[in-house]
Amino acid sequence: MTSEPVRETLLGVEQSAAGRRWVMRPYDERLALTIAQRHGLPDAVSRILSQRGITSEIVADYLNPNLADVLPDPFVLMDLEKAASRLADAIIHDEKIVVFGDYDVDGATSAACLIRFMRQLGITPMLYVPNRMTEGYGPTVPAFKSLIDDGVGVIVTVDCGTMAHEALTFAKEHSVDVIVADHHQTGTSLPDCFALVNPRRGDDLSGLGNLAAVGVTFMLLVGLRRELRNRGYFSLKEEPNLMALTDLVALGTVCDVVPLEGLNRALVSQGLRVMARRENTGIKALIDLCNLESAPEASDCGFKLGPRINAGGRVGESDLGTRLLISDNPDEAAGLALRMDELNTHRRSLGDENLSLAEKMIEDIISHRNGLPPYILLSHREFHAGVIGIVAGRLKDKYNRPTFVIALEADGTGKGSARSIKTVDIGRLVSAAVLAEVLNAGGGHAMAAGVTTHIDQLADFENYLSKELGEMSFSGPREMMFDCAVSPSGAVRDFHNLISQIGPFGAGNPEPRMVLPAVHVLHAEIIGAGHVRCRFGDDQGGKLSAMAFASVDEPVRNMILSGARVLHVAGTLKADNWRGRNGVQFMVQDVASI
Repeated sequence: MTSEPVRETLLGVEQSAAGRRWVMRPYDERLALTIAQRHGLPDAVSRILSQRGITSEIVADYLNPNLADVLPDPFVLMDLEKAASRLADAIIHDEKIVVFGDYDVDGATSAACLIRFMRQLGITPMLYVPNRMTEGYGPTVPAFKSLIDDGVGVIVTVDCGTMAHEALTFAKEHSVDVIVADHHQTGTSLPDCFALVNPRRGDDLSGLGNLAAVGVTFMLLVGLRRELRNRGYFSLKEEPNLMALTDLVALGTVCDVVPLEGLNRALVSQGLRVMARRENTGIKALIDLCNLESAPEASDCGFKLGPRINAGGRVGESDLGTRLLISDNPDEAAGLALRMDELNTHRRSLGDENLSLAEKMIEDIISHRNGLPPYILLSHREFHAGVIGIVAGRLKDKYNRPTFVIALEADGTGKGSARSIKTVDIGRLVSAAVLAEVLNAGGGHAMAAGVTTHIDQLADFENYLSKELGEMSFSGPREMMFDCAVSPSGAVRDFHNLISQIGPFGAGNPEPRMVLPAVHVLHAEIIGAGHVRCRFGDDQGGKLSAMAFASVDEPVRNMILSGARVLHVAGTLKADNWRGRNGVQFMVQDVASI
């Protein structure tokens, strides 16, 4: 757990309409100047590059990422060569292969990658995704027993399996090889399986610990193709096209909120180019349903496509996401996408109900404790296991605390989701709690985790959290970090296009937040369900269309509508392609009076 030094405020804003203290992200002025001069880039773009540690020598490569240039030897991952060899044996000897997946986007895309690769070889592996409500997460002995009784030769678990010691031991005792392709944190001991391909295992020196499970799966397929090639398998058949699978890799990587740096950034950049061609029938069906007219961006994956796949797995049928992503039938895909859209609407409604309950519980905590502790831990029988991740994320954003939301069953067992802030590694916190026996099971990564517990353990778990996080301080306004300043005159499409080259944007590579200093509010009106459409201008005559969606804090929208003539405005710059336009629009996140 870390704390950061106090920084100088931007434009003197100590408390904005959203209650934030504005701070300009520090940067190397000399490096920014060098980048601007050598590469002919605007000062704002050069500043952002310097903030992200990009030196002048690599600017050109960074702005034009090439997957081939950064893709490492797959066999640097521990056990991957062993796994590739075993899978090659199974393919050549026509063994029955099962892909054991997970119900979220990372799990669905991982399974789809593996299945689509094998279909290109003329093989159709069996898919098994456990039912979230009745089976829980990951491999279990009953699930594996059913597969073994069905004559399976090899089981490949994707986005799960690292902590499934009992099930993996059961498979080994019955002479069935299990290959785990995962990225979740390991415990003090590794599972007893044929191969564990997980860059987060302690003895893995690949340096690829930031990969999502779909990235690990992609690396496994790179190694498998090489192994088959070396055995002469492709002498009479065409090799699978791995680049055609990168749209799935991009979707899973963005939605699992892993850092978009290095290999991840290159995978997503390549994958978005493939996605723009709409060659995957299932992805195309989702894109069409979401009415995306232009090429999908990372934000579309995270906020439009991904939530619908998640809803299918979390409040519908667990395998819906994978079934959509492996479908080659347009009618089937359209039907599955529509079903997911309906489930997503239902999930949002459930999420709103659960969020309202959670916020009332937090109000009671604040009332009884005269404030919030440095964490949020909520449990209730009315919480729905399919939406607790959404609720935990929203509470984390609102209260700036590591947050646990646990859905309790009638027998007292609980399934929980955790979301964290950048200063607390929630995955490590949960793994340590399991070792301390204050949780039954759990795991995850720095920003998100899942837990399994019992109502009788909650008091001990809360004591554990108090001990681990008790010294953290959350007093004072939260900081809002900025990357650059721009005027309405300078916020044009060419500038946006340059900024876009720093993407794809997501975790670890956030979309640059800009400030419009002292702009005139030329127009403001309410449209739709509480959105505020507005226009800002500067003293040079520049004008910039903007939008503050209803999800933006109400005091922000009210200040824009208040009649204030001049404001500082915070937000991001988006392309505006509506009806063939080639413009930009500013997405308002916060404002401050002058």
